[in-house]
Amino acid sequence: METSAASAADPQATAERVRDGMYATDAAAHTLGMRVLSISPGHASVAMTVRADMLNGFGSCQGGLITTLADMAFAYACNSYNELTVASGFDVDLLAPARTGDELLARAGVVSQTGRLGLYDVDVRNQAGERVAVFRGRSYRIKGKPVVP
Repeated sequence: METSAASAADPQATAERVRDGMYATDAAAHTLGMRVLSISPGHASVAMTVRADMLNGFGSCQGGLITTLADMAFAYACNSYNELTVASGFDVDLLAPARTGDELLARAGVVSQTGRLGLYDVDVRNQAGERVAVFRGRSYRIKGKPVVP
């Protein structure tokens, strides 16, 4: 077992352990076909391919699913330090539709992490690099509770 001093010495390894531990039990991510492409302290990139069963009545991806993708990237970014962190709120703006077959990429990054409170931005784009959504998440860190042992 890694000591907290060893974890602090290698923040990238810690972030990767958190990714592996969270993803192993993330039923929503598996159901929606989301993949964590990269993680580093305070950052994460998550991808999802839009399927036909994700479309709304207008033939575009349901906005809640795009928001879920952004929220997942936010969750991995803010938990990457291995301190249990939960969302305290978020705002999302849906800017363009996503269609069947689109490959969406959500990139999350820390804006501010002070004590228990964090602020993270997530940019969601399609395979052509067109911005589909922007998401700003607020987080609350639960001190003394690691995400993974």
